[in-house]
Amino acid sequence: MADVKPVILPLSRRLVAEGLGTALLVTVVVGSGIAAQRLSPDDVGIQLLENSTATAFGLSVLILVFGPVSGAHFNPVVSAADWLLGRRTGSGLRGRDVAPYSIVQFLGGISGAVLSNLMYDLPAIQISANERSSGPVLLAEVVATVGLVTVIFALVRSGRAVLVAAAVGAYIGAAYWFTSSTSFANPAVTVGRIFSDTFAGIAPTSVTAFVLAQVGGGGLGVLLIRFLYPTVAGGPEDVTAHVASDRRGSDMRASDARDA
Repeated sequence: MADVKPVILPLSRRLVAEGLGTALLVTVVVGSGIAAQRLSPDDVGIQLLENSTATAFGLSVLILVFGPVSGAHFNPVVSAADWLLGRRTGSGLRGRDVAPYSIVQFLGGISGAVLSNLMYDLPAIQISANERSSGPVLLAEVVATVGLVTVIFALVRSGRAVLVAAAVGAYIGAAYWFTSSTSFANPAVTVGRIFSDTFAGIAPTSVTAFVLAQVGGGGLGVLLIRFLYPTVAGGPEDVTAHVASDRRGSDMRASDARDA
């Protein structure tokens, strides 16, 4: 199989997968947050346990469902990291696709929050009043994002991409608890959570600092991966084009290989 290159699916199909996957991820995060507040109104610890458990399992499932199509980034930082880390080997996301991926991820994040509100008979558009702007919380977002990027690309670059879904779900579930920010680690999810006025939400005034912390954490994660994994296991031909996906099947039709 060494002479078979990764098959890249049409951009339109990948964008639908990224937008839908990000929307469903935010639906899981916000929907379980609303349910947790209603089920355990007097115990924030139990609310966080309910919210983190649903997110960990939901994220793992979404990666398994959408990974073979788009790579299941659901996160502009991950998309940018995939491009940066793959430039030298010709693997990873193409540079011209980073912006379209990010746009549909942000739109998906907002849509997911609106869907959650509607499912729980709340106003479709809410604006969170939950301020998250302290120095320790922003430091936590840097740490959370460094960890996320490191987990994903350590597995991908060492030939263990099949483990990404379980590992990322487990990491995010844990990071809910060991970071003071509850580990957003994702600009698209952060923007989406503006539209949830629950404990899972974030006030618009906190978003810019949060996103900057996430971008900084993503950059540090890329540097760490380049240091720890300077080469890719098996060589460029064995690298999947996107996270947690393997599209090297030689029986795929030629039409699937064309990038719209």
